[in-house]
Amino acid sequence: MSDEQQPKAEDQVIEEVVAEEQAEPEAQEPSTVDAVQAEIEALTEQLAGAQDQAVRAQAEAQNARRRAEQDVEKAHKFGQEKLVVDLLPIIDNLERALATLDREDEGQKAVVEGLDLTLKSFADTLIKHKVEAVDPAGEPFDPQLHQAMTMVPNPDLEPNTVMDVFQKGYTLHGRLVRPAMVVVSKAP
Repeated sequence: MSDEQQPKAEDQVIEEVVAEEQAEPEAQEPSTVDAVQAEIEALTEQLAGAQDQAVRAQAEAQNARRRAEQDVEKAHKFGQEKLVVDLLPIIDNLERALATLDREDEGQKAVVEGLDLTLKSFADTLIKHKVEAVDPAGEPFDPQLHQAMTMVPNPDLEPNTVMDVFQKGYTLHGRLVRPAMVVVSKAP
């Protein structure tokens, strides 16, 4: 083949390819449109699914963050619980010591005054740290806060009323640390 015939042959091949391409889109256009629409629908569904997963993941992360904040808050709030439980027998012993002393005896006045001040200082410190005493004498029995040691028939009191308190109970930030040990009245 000569150099002149080669460009003509190439031009002819190019024209045929262009003619085929122009003819094919018209013939394939309806099926291509359907395929493109199907692909768009599939991608739209995938997008909706991915958006849903993203929203769920974000909500889950926010919930985890909130739970972690609550756990930290509870740790700060109730982290002192063991220390409080260990200190409660000391306040009980101070109260018992004061109950056994004769307040009228001049020789014991200084001891009574010192114990009173120590007990008051201790009680004020507990209150400052949100530790509150549960002293339910005369109140209705509450199993959430009180532990009944015994029940005694008493016609003068309503049944299930706290008659006597053996040992005060305590709460820390409203949570029971130690129940009050009580004597409860019952019908005769």
